Parts: sequence; structure tokens; C-alpha cells
Amino acid sequence: MDIKKTLGKRIQNYRKLKKITQDKLAEIVGIDTISLSKIETGKNYPTAENLSKIANILDVNIYELFIEEKIKDNEDLLNEIQSDLQIISKDNQKLHVVYTTLKSILA
Repeated sequence: MDIKKTLGKRIQNYRKLKKITQDKLAEIVGIDTISLSKIETGKNYPTAENLSKIANILDVNIYELFIEEKIKDNEDLLNEIQSDLQIISKDNQKLHVVYTTLKSILA
């Protein structure tokens, strides 16, 4: 896939995950909806400044907008975490690392 299309699709996917409309994202960024639509369809690149604004609004790192991998929703993430926990449940050392990491995140 070409990089403009990858970028556009990723912006669109993250926007939808955040439940933000095109109109709202465009308004916050300070561009018109047509410009955002052209970015999301891979016809145009955003300026560096607008790309930074978009990433901040969508709460992602800029580099994440260029990666061609499926964006996982919360249900997919939880299923994957549960599966991983089953795998490490018999390894006390790994389970302890996961536990302490989780506790530090929640603190």
C-alpha cells in the first residue's frame, strides 16, 4: 500500500475508534472537512503541523500513523492479553513481572 493511503487509512481508523467525526476533527485541527477527507483517502498529505495536531488529538504517536498493521479495538486487546496470561500463568517469574508492571501502571 502506498504511504499516503496508509497514513490516511490509519488516521481514519484512529478517528473512528475515538468516535470523532470528520467534521469535528477537521474543526479541531483547523482545516476544512474536504481537506481532511483528501488526507484520509490518501490523495493529500497533511502539513507537518497538522499531522502533529492530528496525532495529538487521536492520542497516538506520529509514527503509529505510518504502520501498516490492524488497529486493535479494546475487545481484541483484552482477548490477546487473556491469551498471553494463560501462556505465562505457569511461569512465576514472568507472571510477577506482568503483575508489578500492571500495578505500576494503575498507581
